Amino acid sequence: MHQLLNTLYITTEGAYVRADHETLRVEVHKETKLQVPFHHLGGVVCFGDVLMSPAAMQRCAEDGRFVVLLDRNGRFKARVEGPVSGNVLLRCAQHEAMRDSSRILSIARNMVAGKIQNSRQIVLRGAREADVAPDSEALRTTAEALGNAVTRLPQCKEVDTVRGIEGESARNYFSTFDRMIKEDRETFKLDGRNRRPPTDPVNALMSFLYALVMNDCVAAAEGVGLDPQIGFLHALRPGRAALGLDLMEELRSVLADRLVLTLINRRQVSAKDFMQRSGGAVEMTDEARKEAIVAYQKRKQEEITHPVLDQKMPLGLVPHVQARLLARVLRGDLENYPPFLYR
Repeated sequence: MHQLLNTLYITTEGAYVRADHETLRVEVHKETKLQVPFHHLGGVVCFGDVLMSPAAMQRCAEDGRFVVLLDRNGRFKARVEGPVSGNVLLRCAQHEAMRDSSRILSIARNMVAGKIQNSRQIVLRGAREADVAPDSEALRTTAEALGNAVTRLPQCKEVDTVRGIEGESARNYFSTFDRMIKEDRETFKLDGRNRRPPTDPVNALMSFLYALVMNDCVAAAEGVGLDPQIGFLHALRPGRAALGLDLMEELRSVLADRLVLTLINRRQVSAKDFMQRSGGAVEMTDEARKEAIVAYQKRKQEEITHPVLDQKMPLGLVPHVQARLLARVLRGDLENYPPFLYR
């Protein structure tokens, strides 16, 4: 499973990726910048104008490695995969569960509980580390609201009610998110969540990191043989990886939001790393995207103790563990889906 951590991110526009015997070679202006053995790679993610040879793409597909194409801001464009693998019986169980409203409700409710609990942990940490009392008080008020939301989830009888509590909690969470920012608050002011396109630096950074988390969650679902299009919390739509979005919910605050705060508060990104486009869109510079990718990879290597398995593991393996736990629920080996709770 550790090999799944080795995702190759290519951010240099104009790069050419090709197969060279048992390695993947990355060239820029015909000069080799990187050469990696195929067996070290779990997948390749290309940002913007990156070319990949048919031979390299075919080799990745044959070996079960994913190739994902994103635009330069991290927005998903395409995903290239080989033949569908995995246990067909597991996929049948996943489809069967979609016809059982009580199972959909149970899984969705636990996923949202995990998301809210993890967001609350981030907020409580922010309150403890706040420099001034008003920030600490505002964050504690948000944490209290999130705690109350979790207690209402067991009474939900419909998945739409669960979605309503999730949306309400997200608004509360983002209403005080910038209280945890300590550097250049004028530049990094957050007035709620926005996207497509993001209109401020915090949302631009957040959206970029969410794209990386999403890619890992889709890979995790496919890795255990689940259909990433069939989710339980997110409604089904053509072309939407609903299960990837489901698995991502518990991890947004842990893998992405906490990293946004770290990058800003440690001055790893600053105002010069963002560009305002006509129409109001805000984009990250190439340097900022590279800084974020390196920090994300380091974040995934941090060790945590998984509360269900009681085992130490890199944080980046959590999506794969959660996908396996979900598979056990769908097979009937576990009664309820246990969300990942960050401590």
